[in-house]
Amino acid sequence: MKEILLILLGTIFVNNFVFARFLGTCPYIGVSKKTSDSLSMGIAVLFVLILASVTSWYIHYFLLVPLKIEYLQTIVFILVIASLVQLVEMFLLKTSPGLYNALGIYLPLITTNCIILAVAILNIRQEHNIIITLIFTLGAGLGFTLALVLMSAIRERLELSDIPESLKSEPIAFLTAGLIAIAFLGFSGIN
Repeated sequence: MKEILLILLGTIFVNNFVFARFLGTCPYIGVSKKTSDSLSMGIAVLFVLILASVTSWYIHYFLLVPLKIEYLQTIVFILVIASLVQLVEMFLLKTSPGLYNALGIYLPLITTNCIILAVAILNIRQEHNIIITLIFTLGAGLGFTLALVLMSAIRERLELSDIPESLKSEPIAFLTAGLIAIAFLGFSGIN
């Protein structure tokens, strides 16, 4: 139980994929203008991340390894991720057109969100069992969602602040992202 908690907290705070590994920065900057959109994107990524990692784990150990074609891992994982994103996109379009429109181009970009592929590959490389894969993936998704929501909350406040014209929008977002990453370095001693 202690190991599971350490893995979960480690992937959320210490080894956060956005702040420690600098993965997923495109949606991190692009979708983090409104907290509601950020939370929705985080949940969508978390959903795809869990499905993709678990599916990839099973495909790796029950298809690729027995057939001795592990070298196709990246291609197969990308196909799995793309298929799952298409399913999520169709589901959101059908059930929540407003959210679908709010996420815009960033929804199909979940396919190319490197966090999803990185987590699937790391689970295999670190030889996690299915339970640890699920916990590691959940932590990575929650960490990504935390990063998005934290950044969007700060950006919403910055919109109301008096900042120089040259720093408005993305420049201040990148400066803020750097400061948040530095703040998250404080968690690195908690291993």
